[in-house]
Formats: sequence, structure tokens, C-alpha cells
Amino acid sequence: MFRSLLISGLIVGAVGALGLQGCSDAESGKTEAPRPALVVQPLTAGASQDVFPGEVRARYEPELGFRIAGKISQRKVDVGDRVSKGDVLATLDTDDVNLQLDAARARFASAQADHKLARTELDRHQALLERQVISRSQYDAVESRFDAAQAQLRQARANLNVARNQTDYATLQAPQDGVIAQRRAEAGQVVAAGQPVFVLAVDGDREVRIDLPEQDVGRFVIGMPVAIELWSRKGKVFPGTLRELSPSADPRSRTFEARVAFDNDDVGADLGQSARVVASGVAGNGVLTLPLPAVTAEGDQRYVWVVNPDDTSLVKTPVETGPYSAETVPVLSGLSADAWVVAVGTHLLREGQTVIPVDRQNRQIELASADSAGPETDVDAETESE
Repeated sequence: MFRSLLISGLIVGAVGALGLQGCSDAESGKTEAPRPALVVQPLTAGASQDVFPGEVRARYEPELGFRIAGKISQRKVDVGDRVSKGDVLATLDTDDVNLQLDAARARFASAQADHKLARTELDRHQALLERQVISRSQYDAVESRFDAAQAQLRQARANLNVARNQTDYATLQAPQDGVIAQRRAEAGQVVAAGQPVFVLAVDGDREVRIDLPEQDVGRFVIGMPVAIELWSRKGKVFPGTLRELSPSADPRSRTFEARVAFDNDDVGADLGQSARVVASGVAGNGVLTLPLPAVTAEGDQRYVWVVNPDDTSLVKTPVETGPYSAETVPVLSGLSADAWVVAVGTHLLREGQTVIPVDRQNRQIELASADSAGPETDVDAETESE
């Protein structure tokens, strides 16, 4: 019985201690001094622009390779060389190919001899059959041997043609006029059939290759107009059109490859030139924007910390956002233009906490008077982190 009373006393004591601790925590929460918090007001964005660096490429860039396997004996061109249709780019060692051709010729000659002999036998048995010296079954057997010899001759002729083609395939030629953009193999290297040896940038249409980040790719569609700027011709903007957009992201960079077409007769761009593609952003038509660190997420829900101007307490406010840019976030709904939002350190805040609103110069802001003066106009995207 004494043991039961002792256990009961310990439980009561523990509960009492927890209660006192809770009271102490509550009292400390009430007496906690307000902390300074950098606050900003959302900006009403005009038509923003996103810039993506790129490179001028040929629209058609076929990978060229041999149609047969072998060892490269000669490489006749290098990267940057201009070639014309039919120019020899590289050759394979033809020793084995020539041996196969000789073997095919020998089999064809043998098949010709067998066919000639079978033809003579058929003609002789045809005459004997007409004089009724031999039976019909004997003639049919000879005729069957002739048909077999004729089929073997056709097969040998086809094999000979294939062997001749293999000899031609040992030479890699340019299919069109263009410039050698890449070299994938070297002389002395053994390559498989179809393995790329060169990449040819075909003359004609040019375009700009860019990489789109995951957060931006959703608003790009085939055919949308964009602007192109060449680094070598700064200040001049040329119209372009999004022609191609990869359906999957690169596994390493997690970006989507896109191709922008333009009229090269007007631009006069050279292969490999650096370029910029300028696209209209989504943060336009009065959409509000905030610095990137001001927006926090829990699961799929985005929210911001809004300061109540009456008592400077924090209110956790859910918002709907658009695609993130490098420095700002467009807020589509859930926030008013005159709201004061905590810009940094949002992971340290809690609902109802009292703060001291300050600006970027660490000056305290009187929210009631500031609201009447209008929103803050200097929202620096490069906010400091705690």
C-alpha cells in the first residue's frame, strides 16, 4: 500500500510540474520582447521580361556515321571545316571488305558455272524427251536441278552486289553542304555500324538553342513570339518564334531544351554565336510580386506573414503564386497591395507574434501612417538571410 501511495504521489507531482512549466512558458510568451522584422509591400509589376542565354545552331544537325563496322584509316576533315555534298570525310580500313568482295565474286563465278552446266543438261534431256528416249520423271528431275542452279545464281549475284556496296560504305561522304560542327571519332578508332563520327551543321536555317528551367517551362508553348539579341550586335532586337520544346527534362541539369527560329537573312548570325532570348514574363497586368524569401510553403500551400497594422502582430496568410523567377514571386491572389509582409526570416515566425516593423535601413515603420503614404517602392530581390 505504501508503494501505491508513493507512485500516486510521484504522478501528481509530475503533473503539477508540467502545469507550472506550461504557466511559466505562457508567461514568458506574454513578456517576450518584440523582435525587429524587415517588412515590404508587394509591388505591382508591369510586363516583366525573362532572359535566357543561348547559342546559335543550325536547324538541321545530322549525325554522320559509317553504315558498316570497321577501323577508321583516315580522317580528312576537322571541326569547323566547310564541306560540300559528296566530299569524303573519312574512310575505313578496306582489307576485310575487299576479301569479302573477292569471296563473293568467287561464289558468283561458281554459281554461273553450275547454272551453265544445268542449262546444258536441261537442253539435252529436252531433246531426249521429245524422241521419247527418257521418261517424263527423268526430265523433271533435271529441270529441278536447273531451277536450283538458277536460284543459286541469283543469290550469288545479290551477295556480290552487297559486297560491292560494303566497299562503297567504307567511305563516309557529306550528304549536304555545311560545316563540321563536332567530331566524335578519330583515325585508328574502331567504330560500330551507325556510330556517329561527325555532326554536320547543314547550311540554311539557323536557330537559337536555349535551356528553360522547370519553373518556367509551363508557360512556353510552340509558336509563341520571342525576341532575340546577339552579343555581337548589342542594342538590336530581332523577332523569333519558339519552334521546338523538349517534352522531358535533361536528367543532369533538370532543364528543358528549346529551339527558337528566326529569319537569318535579316539577322546574319554565324554558328556558335552567343545570343539571348527575351520572353515576356507572367508578372504583368497588375499582378503583385514579392521577394523570393517572403513566401513560405507547407506542403502544397504557399503563405506569407502579414503584419497587422493595429498591433503589429503576425497573421499567417495563404496565397496563390505563379511561376517563380530568380529573385521574385508573382502573387496571383490572397494578398492586398497595401499589406505589409515580412521579407526575411519567415521560418522563425509564429502566428500572433508581435514584431517591430523596420525597413532596409533598419528604421522603424509606423504602419498606420505608412499605409496612407502608399506602398514601398524599393523591393530589393537580393534580400539578406538570417
